[in-house]
Amino acid sequence: MDMSLKRKLSEIDGSSSKKQRQLVEDDPNKIRIGSRKSQLALIQTHTIMDRLRADHPNLEMELETMDTLGDQILHIALPKIGEKSLFTKDLEIALEAKRVDFLVHSLKDLPTTMPEGMALGTVYKRDDPHDCVVFNSKHQGKQLKDLPDQSVIGTSSLRRVAQLKKSHPHLQFKSIRGNLNTRFRKLEEDSYDALILAKAGLDRMGWSDRCGQVLLEDDCLYAIGQGAMAVEIRSDDKRTTHLLGELSDMKTLLTVAAERAFMRTLNGGCSTPIGCYAKFNNGKLSLRGNVLSTDGKQCVDTTVEDNIKYEIERTNTTAEKSYHMSNYGVLIDDLYKDELTKAEALGDLLAAKLIERGANEILREVRAQLPQVSNIHIPSSSTITF
Repeated sequence: MDMSLKRKLSEIDGSSSKKQRQLVEDDPNKIRIGSRKSQLALIQTHTIMDRLRADHPNLEMELETMDTLGDQILHIALPKIGEKSLFTKDLEIALEAKRVDFLVHSLKDLPTTMPEGMALGTVYKRDDPHDCVVFNSKHQGKQLKDLPDQSVIGTSSLRRVAQLKKSHPHLQFKSIRGNLNTRFRKLEEDSYDALILAKAGLDRMGWSDRCGQVLLEDDCLYAIGQGAMAVEIRSDDKRTTHLLGELSDMKTLLTVAAERAFMRTLNGGCSTPIGCYAKFNNGKLSLRGNVLSTDGKQCVDTTVEDNIKYEIERTNTTAEKSYHMSNYGVLIDDLYKDELTKAEALGDLLAAKLIERGANEILREVRAQLPQVSNIHIPSSSTITF
């Protein structure tokens, strides 16, 4: 990332810290939530709010929404920016300042090591993690392999581009940014033949019928954490820890912990073509990962597995749950802390095996090819009470 971008990020930190900070009231029946403004982000946030409301009907909730840096920079492809917290940094400023109690994110937007003072308080049950294809109306009923030579596919993900170039060399790829409504409009108006999107987002928006093809394991390994929602809290906030700890799905948490350890060891992010595929089978967690060059011609790919439990019987059902925080800011029921350690070790092992096969050399070349950019805009926020 170039110096002008670093200066702008510093200015955002400084300007936010100078704003009047409205501290969260010490009221056990009130909680404040931070979210991005996009329709999909709000749907995800209301999913968590509705679940909390069902468990705690007297809880008063207030929502603060914000356009993050990543929402503002729509004219630049994500890999060109190189910043790992484009969709979280501005919200985390509000969390640190105690303007809000927690943040709801798509887990794939979160850096694999939580910022100092922050923790991953909830990992919600994962939806479909696969990528999918939405075709231009003129290609309805087709699949990617059926598209004419040089058809234009819209995606800003190097991971998707690298894998699909490898399996579909007849296609060309063009960056596309913006919310789903904007992308669908561009699909018909800007000469795209198809878009590649996360199926979970399409499903949450109620647009599953727009999916023309699901990209399964043999087509395209998905992004680390894709399909899972996460709640970020302050690591020292015991009240919020206990309030949100019950919402975690242990199978999802342990799976994405392994994926995030894999990415973390490779020092990857949105600007690196790294994919994964994970599943539990007969008490074992199987984790597959790949690393590719931007043109897909170089690829290392392997799978590891280990015995990991996501269902452990609790012997003392009357005692209050206690929580453990890993070295990377993941909060988990104490009962599962050893399983979390094993899951993270599995991700580290996968990364180590790919490094042995040349992953670091491939990633070094990828990073050397990425240009640097500037021209960053400062986001704004608004507050809504429910």
